[in-house]
Amino acid sequence: MSSRRLALFDCDGTLIDGQASICEAMEAAFAAHGLVPPPRNDVRRAVGLSLPVAVRGLIPECTPDVQDAVVESYKQAFRNARAEGRLSQQLVPGIRDVLETLAGAGWALGVATGMSDRGLAHCLAENGVTDLFATLQTADRHPSKPHPSMAQAALLETGTTAASAVMIGDTVFDMEMARSAGMRPLGVDWGYHASNDLLAAGAELVAREASDITEYLLS
Repeated sequence: MSSRRLALFDCDGTLIDGQASICEAMEAAFAAHGLVPPPRNDVRRAVGLSLPVAVRGLIPECTPDVQDAVVESYKQAFRNARAEGRLSQQLVPGIRDVLETLAGAGWALGVATGMSDRGLAHCLAENGVTDLFATLQTADRHPSKPHPSMAQAALLETGTTAASAVMIGDTVFDMEMARSAGMRPLGVDWGYHASNDLLAAGAELVAREASDITEYLLS
């Protein structure tokens, strides 16, 4: 049995802070179809889900055609923001040290995110951390969280057992996915869902700052 350990991270709200860019792209997508944008808090609560699932939850009263059109407009708004240099996806303070410390301690690192392959690749490359990750799982190839598919694929790709893996994320969807896959759930409080919600969803711990992650995992 493998003794390798895996730290699987959510991206937006955990590794990076992309809140402003997400809200702005969603508002542009709604405006493109003459729809009243949802409150930003509703948008933030949907982060972590795959984009089509998030949009359906934000406008359940609209037809599937309209929902699909909003999804495509969101993607275009995000591409426009990136091309124009308006996209903000900086690493959360201290996260780079967490990644490098865990990698140096022999942990395999991975990402499981509702982002697309292309979006995640851009994000990691811009922050110079692509080479730290052994497995990248996105919404392009899996059902939306909290389905365990992304976590299960990451375990297979890294040759890790669920008992030797931890899922680190900022939403209840991350915690529920971890539990469904048999992984340990670890929350962070700088993302999109409240600490109490993460604990209620099964988080062993909710980190208040990035260094809490390495302290907890390496102690």
